[in-house]
Amino acid sequence: MRLNQLGLVHTNIRRPDSADVTKLSQFGVATIHEAMGRVGLLRPYIRPAYTGAKLCGPAVTVLLQPGDNWMFHVAAEQVQEGDVIVAGCTTESEDGFFGELLASSLTARGCKGLVIDGGVRDVADLEKMDFPVFSRAINAKGTVKATLGSVNISVVVANALVSPGDVVVADVDGVVVVPRDLVGAVADASQKREEIEESKRQKFRDGVLGLDLYGMRGPLAAAGLEYVED
Repeated sequence: MRLNQLGLVHTNIRRPDSADVTKLSQFGVATIHEAMGRVGLLRPYIRPAYTGAKLCGPAVTVLLQPGDNWMFHVAAEQVQEGDVIVAGCTTESEDGFFGELLASSLTARGCKGLVIDGGVRDVADLEKMDFPVFSRAINAKGTVKATLGSVNISVVVANALVSPGDVVVADVDGVVVVPRDLVGAVADASQKREEIEESKRQKFRDGVLGLDLYGMRGPLAAAGLEYVED
């Protein structure tokens, strides 16, 4: 009887429609998060390893053991074109799990980036390769290859649950997870939100105040706001 999911590799995961992923990739993290109803964000300590990094793709998930990057090599075999690796750890660890050599291996498989609740290194090389990485820390400390984790199970990454095939979008504003079966609907909702925001943007450019655009004057007065001429 299995007591945990350590040592498991699920080789057949269901990915969302590629056209839906492409449409979703047009939108920023903040827009997607708002369009979903203000859910889906990873904790904000996950930051881009270098300026300009961004990614969008279905998740191949990895559960790591602290100080051990063995499962990245296992996960590389499961990557398909357009995927991103999303890695959590069985406990908090900021060791440098990932660097230029693993990025080279994953790039050859068509991987579009990494999100990890842990540390990475070789950041200058990652930037030269244009391999987007979002991590908990940048840390030169190396790791070993000795302890089994898992690949393509649901993992908790920076307080967010990520399942294989969910789409992960990351940019300078953060990282958001879109459930696999909602990718098309969220892309449509993000498009609608963008259109509404563009209309508001033009009104602001024309000098309309948020007080009037959002109908705030009445509620502010009801709350007791007073204007005093001195």
